[in-house]
Amino acid sequence: MQAPAHLALLDGFLEMMAAERGASPNTLDAYRRDLSDFFTYCTRKSLGLASLTHHDLTAYLATLGKAGMAESTQMRKRSALRQFFRYLYQDRVRGDDPSQLLDAPKASRHLPNVLSAEEIGQLLETAHADTTNDGLRLIALLELLYASGMRVSELVGLKLHQLERDPKTRRIQPFMRVRGKGNKERIVPLHASAIEAVESYLDVRESDSPWLFPTSAKEGHLTRQRFGQLLKDLCITTGIDPERCSPHTLRHSFATHLLEGGADLRVIQELLGHADITTTQIYTHVAGSRLAEIVHSKHPLAKSSRKRN
Repeated sequence: MQAPAHLALLDGFLEMMAAERGASPNTLDAYRRDLSDFFTYCTRKSLGLASLTHHDLTAYLATLGKAGMAESTQMRKRSALRQFFRYLYQDRVRGDDPSQLLDAPKASRHLPNVLSAEEIGQLLETAHADTTNDGLRLIALLELLYASGMRVSELVGLKLHQLERDPKTRRIQPFMRVRGKGNKERIVPLHASAIEAVESYLDVRESDSPWLFPTSAKEGHLTRQRFGQLLKDLCITTGIDPERCSPHTLRHSFATHLLEGGADLRVIQELLGHADITTTQIYTHVAGSRLAEIVHSKHPLAKSSRKRN
């Protein structure tokens, strides 16, 4: 099968994922990259999509492990193959699904980076010292993210109409609607500090763009990568290791601090937009680890035990 046929099938698959599954643009981009890499492998091995076997797919996945690819990346590529070949089977391009019995690599459980409440406070204090227009934008981004636990893609892709306002006072309401993975809408909270930060930013925002954080980028709004760079620069200025700090870190910190404060895991699941609570349960491990550290460092018997040793 020639490359143009590969691409036609890929386009059809992506259209289906967007229309029927509500896949986000980021998910579609990941599928396109992963499957394009697989097509390159097929071309090199003279494999046709209509005739390749389970063994061929297993051999391809084995090359990823041998190349030292991260387990999470291998799992993502395997998932892309499963979705794609299921599509080919359902669309009758193939009479079977050779990906059905693919074994998944065993994933290690990596706990996410989390900043302490004190470190979050230090970041915000440093950010608030910059009262330029760019500084007010960064403050609004940070306050919104830590107040709501949004995904970074949801944050930078916010539109002005998502800010709920009181019809009489026009004040921003303490919640907003966010459309996340699978095109599912949820409500996220905004506390007074976040609302004040957004109001201050809007006072100096000079644009008629529908995006809350417009830029000249092709997307029309601030990119995830640019926000990540700004956050790392802020960490350096604050004296926090930038390797520990990313937009995801603030989302993880939001969830962990809520759990440490006694919030119910189901509530955190809803706020984060997790479809499965098992995804949210990782925060119980993070919180448990942090609490163990606190006990070890603060408990009087733990201190006396260290002295005896």
